[in-house]
Amino acid sequence: MATILQINSAARSQGAQSTLLVNELTARLQQSNAGATVVTRNLQAEPLPHLDDAILGTFFTPAGQRTPEQEAINARSEGLIAELQAADIIVIGAPLYNFGISSQLKTYFDWIARAGITFRYTENGPEGLVKGKKVFVVSARGGKYQGTPNDTQTPYLKSFLGFLGMTDVSFIYAEGLAMGPDAAGAALASAREAIAAV
Repeated sequence: MATILQINSAARSQGAQSTLLVNELTARLQQSNAGATVVTRNLQAEPLPHLDDAILGTFFTPAGQRTPEQEAINARSEGLIAELQAADIIVIGAPLYNFGISSQLKTYFDWIARAGITFRYTENGPEGLVKGKKVFVVSARGGKYQGTPNDTQTPYLKSFLGFLGMTDVSFIYAEGLAMGPDAAGAALASAREAIAAV
């Protein structure tokens, strides 16, 4: 049976369109993957601390040399990585904030990007170690940015996920949500059409 990891990264606890749509996509994926287990990682409800001296110090301290505090930090990071590695399908709700991803999602990425664990450097360059995943990204946007220079979110997500080994990535966009009721309705309808086609 498949395991679906849903990652909610909106800053808002209520009313986030990315969360609404990612819930609908996960439900759709459950229908097409009978018996699938869903694990939800809510980065707003369970925030991760931004990188600091303590966290970076932990990541660069070899096993067996860590303090008890560092062991706790490392265990949290490795728990997130184990959750990611256990998933067959990953669904990311990624609202566009100021042309990029939310700070919540960036922090999550900082906690799972671990040299020797989720990626490694080889004589042929970097190799991602999170392989065999299907990833869906649902991006909710107030304006229309897809295919323009202001869409720094899509190439960043492709680059980061690919760096970790996740190269099978599909994007679903809801654009124009802040451009009036008609545009918002059209944005949701377009996203839902894409979800229905999954």
